Amino acid sequence: MTAAPKDVNRISEAYPYIRCKGAAEAIQYYIKVFDAKERFRLVEPDGRVGHAELEIGPIVLMLSDEYPEMNILSPLSIGGCSAALHLHVDNADDFAERAIAAGATMVNPPTDYFYGERSCKVRDPWGHEWMFGHEIEKVSHEEMQRRYDAMFK
Repeated sequence: MTAAPKDVNRISEAYPYIRCKGAAEAIQYYIKVFDAKERFRLVEPDGRVGHAELEIGPIVLMLSDEYPEMNILSPLSIGGCSAALHLHVDNADDFAERAIAAGATMVNPPTDYFYGERSCKVRDPWGHEWMFGHEIEKVSHEEMQRRYDAMFK
């Protein structure tokens, strides 16, 4: 891998940014399920959330309402979700239960996987997919590849 030239700007941080049909309600959900802390939000006179930031563990999640006039749409409007947010947690089962109790739908139930993690996937009421996982075994990359290959035999 070649290093970037020294005169190139480097990435210092990265923030997931999601769009929600009903951002104000989504914020309350994320506070309840993930114990998120709201940093701030910008609200238009009609109540539409133009931008909000939540602290969820070590990340900052940015979100807004939809802006159809700018082609900024949520998974509910486009009929699917092309990405998932993965949270590494102490207990994936507990997080799944909390999310489901608050209105999420189970996509993949908690399962032990070949790569040494117990994980699951839920879809929140705004159509975003969240993966919760915790380590159950240290697995080297080589062993992970061996196990992965074995699944295709």
